[in-house]
Amino acid sequence: MNRRQFLGTTAAALVSAPLSGSASAQSAPVDKQAAPRKSLPIGVFDPPFNKLSTDEMLDKFASLGIEAVEVGAAGPNGSPHCPRPELVADPAKARAWKKKFDDRGIPIMTLSCHNNALYPDPAKARQAAEDFRQTLQLAGMLEIPTVVGFSGCPGGSPTETVPNWVIYRWPDEHGAALDWQWKERVIPYWQETVKFARQHGVHRIALEMHPNFVVYNPRTLLRLREAAGEEIGANCDLSHLFWQQCNAVEVIRFLGKQGAIYHAHMKDTAFFQQNVERFGVLNFGEKDPEASEFFRAVGYGHGASMWKDIIAAYMEVGYNGMLSIENEDPILSGEVGVQRSLAVLKNVREEIMTNQPNPGSGS
Repeated sequence: MNRRQFLGTTAAALVSAPLSGSASAQSAPVDKQAAPRKSLPIGVFDPPFNKLSTDEMLDKFASLGIEAVEVGAAGPNGSPHCPRPELVADPAKARAWKKKFDDRGIPIMTLSCHNNALYPDPAKARQAAEDFRQTLQLAGMLEIPTVVGFSGCPGGSPTETVPNWVIYRWPDEHGAALDWQWKERVIPYWQETVKFARQHGVHRIALEMHPNFVVYNPRTLLRLREAAGEEIGANCDLSHLFWQQCNAVEVIRFLGKQGAIYHAHMKDTAFFQQNVERFGVLNFGEKDPEASEFFRAVGYGHGASMWKDIIAAYMEVGYNGMLSIENEDPILSGEVGVQRSLAVLKNVREEIMTNQPNPGSGS
């Protein structure tokens, strides 16, 4: 099949085939009477504070007014604040560890394990899968409701040695690789992992929709959720979706209507229009003067009014979780990025809770 035939066939299929969920679900306004508006706790993902001991970190959190925490339990973003293997091996020690957070009024609402359990190297995949399972075990032991991670990305065939992110089905060998990935690697792994999570009392696996992984947008998230179970939901990190030119509020409405938002990272993306116009949005980079965009602290890519609409949308769809600041700003240091994000989020939350709408919002 040549490219012209492929595009014609694909266009016809898209016209006739429904997306996950209905088309109206993508644009339908939220029924603001459906769920009572309640305040959402604003917390932080702890890696920026890895140089502090757990007690020092909790003192810092208390001084900043942080209300909850997402603790990195494993993977590249694991933190020294969670000695995961020790805690899994000793339930009493695990309970005492969690109590330290609870006693300070800063509960652990989420554990994170960001890795790639679908890596083509079997040894790397086994280690990543074991880390994720231990994180699920620890969450179940301590009744922590949500575990965050990545969907992973396999190679494009049994013989490949590095991950292969395929998003477009032409030329035909790419479509064949994509089908193989999902059938032979993605769905079997996640069906088994969801079963394991269920057995350990964890019912919310929040996958971060991120380019370079098989789940990178709401459509691919829902494809995996349908195949593996409703334990699969979104870590709705809007910075990755801004990058892909999604409308943040519409994403929240679309996924929220299906009860599929389990966690929310608070991180922004700044665009540089001259570079976007020259190079497009796939030209992502940090500290690169020719990059089209890179991650920033909340408020440094989109203004406070946008973030106010975002938090209001989370409230309107009945999201039940924390707003977790993840600082990956290449300009602001970890603590400074957290402080500035926290100021924006607390201010706009206060405006929402005191019924001060954005001008022109009509609500």
